[in-house]
Amino acid sequence: MNTTPQAGTARHNLAKVPVTIITGFLGAGKTTLIRHLMTHPQGRRLAVLVNEFGTLGVDGEILKSCADESCPAENILELANGCICCTVADDFIPTVERLMALPQRPDHILIETSGLALPKPLLKAFDWPSIRSRITVDGVITLADAEAVAEGRFAPDTEAVNAQRQADDNLDHDTPLAEVFEDQLSCADIVLLTKADLVNEVCVTRAREVIASLTPRALPIIPVKDGNIDPQVILGLNAQAENDLAARPSHHDGEEEHEHEDFDSVVVDLPEVTNPDALVEAVRSLARTQHILRVKGYVAVSGKPMRMVLQGVGERVRTQYDRPWGTEPRQTRLVVIAEHDHVDAKAIQAVLIGQTTPED
Repeated sequence: MNTTPQAGTARHNLAKVPVTIITGFLGAGKTTLIRHLMTHPQGRRLAVLVNEFGTLGVDGEILKSCADESCPAENILELANGCICCTVADDFIPTVERLMALPQRPDHILIETSGLALPKPLLKAFDWPSIRSRITVDGVITLADAEAVAEGRFAPDTEAVNAQRQADDNLDHDTPLAEVFEDQLSCADIVLLTKADLVNEVCVTRAREVIASLTPRALPIIPVKDGNIDPQVILGLNAQAENDLAARPSHHDGEEEHEHEDFDSVVVDLPEVTNPDALVEAVRSLARTQHILRVKGYVAVSGKPMRMVLQGVGERVRTQYDRPWGTEPRQTRLVVIAEHDHVDAKAIQAVLIGQTTPED
């Protein structure tokens, strides 16, 4: 009897499944990158694990709308109960085990961390006995917004940061955001400089210089547009990052755990919107006046059968209609993320609700 196929299957089952961790600050383009990878699997059967900050699974819903044979909907799982690196035993390990137990085991797993996640504690989770012999970290891909970095929002020069803070109150959150950013860079195998098409070459060069100054070792820094990059560049690195922790220093090394009390989120439910442009302007106003870092969610626009997705990072707000509402309740729901000291739920709701009611 020919046992070659069985032997091949056995080898496949014994091989570790590679995992790519995709990290980066709020709104850097992680979901856009994963959508691109899903549409260009290059023969891989993918699975995706999405970790969101807040209770509304916007990113997960966007990715599920792109599900296909190479990455079916059942291969896309969400963790919305908190930062993935803080819920390892309760959420992360069981979720990974669910993916590994699928009838068709994935060839590659993509993990999208929340923008607030520190990647190193997540790398340590891959040493857990129940999964360490079955999966390995193929690589850590950190996304950095070219415009934000070029503007020096995370510059290590304290005097320059203080000068910027005096000129613009919106920059008065160097800590802990700078540390989060630096930890994400320190853990990276490759840095993708996203939205590079929105800035000039001078800004791209400046962003490269800033990132290079913050990384503990030389890293590839690649400008990308709309997450468009050849998967061969970032998948199949075989970095085994879980065994390379010493080369990935963190501000939080030596701590038993870390907290995210510096950040908070508010979910705002609104009626149908009659003027989406006014809502966009309200979101921009929140960034200026309430120090809001991120706004994301779905918008029901009066007279429109399609659901509108809203993604805001600071004063940069993008919208698009993604699919019909169908039988789903037409409801506008937004998640607003800000530093803890700047969250005023009533003020946030007042600004947003004031822009959704019809004009007299």
